Amino acid sequence: MKVIVKTKDLNFRMPVPLRMAGFLIKKLPRSAFEKMRAEVPEPYACLITKENICMIVEECTDVLRENKGLEVVHVEAEDGTFVSIRL
Repeated sequence: MKVIVKTKDLNFRMPVPLRMAGFLIKKLPRSAFEKMRAEVPEPYACLITKENICMIVEECTDVLRENKGLEVVHVEAEDGTFVSIRL
């Protein structure tokens, strides 16, 4: 997986091995998941937990490998900020 962030002051590229994604999610603080949960509509907020996200990543790793090169996130802001996540 490749994470690319471009701004006026920053050009950041970081390769993230798919096997490491689960490890990184486990290292995120619970407060990050609480902030995400606060921004999600109520019927789905209870599903955003560290355990659920880890389980989803572990179950989907094989499918993600099959779709190598697929751009999952592509965001371009008005100020020129660009974010891309490719498998």
